[in-house]
Amino acid sequence: MPEANRVKKRRGDRTDGRWLRTLDSYHVMPSYIMVKRNDASNYFSDSIEVTDIDRYLRKKRADGMAGLGILHVVAAAYVRMAAKYPGVNRFVSGQRVFARHGVELVMTVKSDLKIEAPETSIKVRLELTDTIGEVFEKVNAQIERVKNKDKTSTDAVAGSLVKFPRLFLKFAMFMLNLLDYFGKMPKAVLEASPFHGSVIITDLGSIGLPPIYHHLYNFGNLPLFISLGTKRREVEAQKDGAVAERKYLDYTLVADERIADGFYFSQVYRYFKAILKTPEVLDSPPDEVIRDID
Repeated sequence: MPEANRVKKRRGDRTDGRWLRTLDSYHVMPSYIMVKRNDASNYFSDSIEVTDIDRYLRKKRADGMAGLGILHVVAAAYVRMAAKYPGVNRFVSGQRVFARHGVELVMTVKSDLKIEAPETSIKVRLELTDTIGEVFEKVNAQIERVKNKDKTSTDAVAGSLVKFPRLFLKFAMFMLNLLDYFGKMPKAVLEASPFHGSVIITDLGSIGLPPIYHHLYNFGNLPLFISLGTKRREVEAQKDGAVAERKYLDYTLVADERIADGFYFSQVYRYFKAILKTPEVLDSPPDEVIRDID
């Protein structure tokens, strides 16, 4: 969210989020019962019929967005979900629930599709008003940096930390966890950390694999992991008795259940499916950006 649209920082707020002070007790207690993110992970899988998405991608590529893929569409769909349902962009830290400032998309990228090629993480900062075109440009700009062998801030911070002897590094991680608990993580580390963000999206279909259920990290505050798999075809019977071939994309989602209740997630999921059914809505900014509760 643009800095001008943020409320004034109050005691208890963090650099990356605003403490939600008016949550009811039923939504406060889970952070004390399920202290670690892995304790609170819910696992979900589904399939998307991608005929409409494939048609949309072909049109956008022909219009000049060469390289636009399903990952960009899913990332843009997440941004649109966060604009309408801000609860999906919350996070838990220090037994408190926060509304994140803006959207931070995390991805793991290799400079080349070779076993020996180095791997790193990128963090793409997006606005809640971003369209598919803006998401496409911002994501690709970060990916190109990696392909050009430019060192990311994640590489720089990790490179500094691993120079410590093992016991000192272990103590450094303890201190970072402690600082993070109280919302005092150094800004440079917070901005570079791939473990602090809105969502991780991985496209395993690009390397010919099915989606995996990826755990959430106890370090940091990432509440959502989306894994996309390969496309597959199925022959299905139609209402008139004929058969037709359909193309599907399998995906998995692992979510921190402490950020919202099941009914809220169900509404988010329905909206997500609706966006993917009519991806053209991503060509324009949302009509409204809904602010999370206080």
